[in-house]
Amino acid sequence: MRTEIDAFSGNRIYPGRGSLFIRGDSKVFRFVASKSSSLFRQRKNPRRISWTVLYRRMHKKGITEETTKKRTRRTVKHQRAIVGASLDVIKEKRSIRPEARKAQRTESIALAKEKKKADDARKKAEKAKSASAGKTAGSKFSKQQMKGAAPKVAAHSR
Repeated sequence: MRTEIDAFSGNRIYPGRGSLFIRGDSKVFRFVASKSSSLFRQRKNPRRISWTVLYRRMHKKGITEETTKKRTRRTVKHQRAIVGASLDVIKEKRSIRPEARKAQRTESIALAKEKKKADDARKKAEKAKSASAGKTAGSKFSKQQMKGAAPKVAAHSR
């Protein structure tokens, strides 16, 4: 069963009951009784008329069942392992003193720098070796020609 809502009082309108009022701008208003229809047409404010649903809502009437206080949820903190490190390892690292931790960090940074220097030196040596090998061959080819690209054709004029 489909019920409508009264435009003024907010009460339910059951099938076969009520009346319809269609305003000039084609907006439809439904009313349970002529009482609410009359008050609507007099432009009365339903918030000021004590028997309407809007008035009762505004003045917190008849909601005794919903007076239970809402429970607040406390946030619970959990410690979880991260990918690549178990919870034990994380706790162990956290328990290390700051001085020892700093020393460990500086040591690891120094190792990384040394490794980078060695890599750069190796790359430089390889580059120098390949450059000297290219000169001894005595080839006068560009990179594109070495890859097998066709030589440029000289422009001809007619």
